[in-house]
Amino acid sequence: MKKIQIRDEYITLGQFLKYAGCVSSGIEAKMVIKDELVMVNGEVETRRGKKLRTGDQIEFNGESFVID
Repeated sequence: MKKIQIRDEYITLGQFLKYAGCVSSGIEAKMVIKDELVMVNGEVETRRGKKLRTGDQIEFNGESFVID
């Protein structure tokens, strides 16, 4: 599991996917989220604006991340 450090109180799911290098653009982030390919804390998440905070776990494309 990769730890990803953020500097603010939260980061949105769409921003996170770009920040972590999972996708190359906001449009791509929107598509993978809409296609139900992203899980947050063990559940499929379809909201691009979902706020991620310290301790949240994200799974995408066989990789696992945790907000540090």
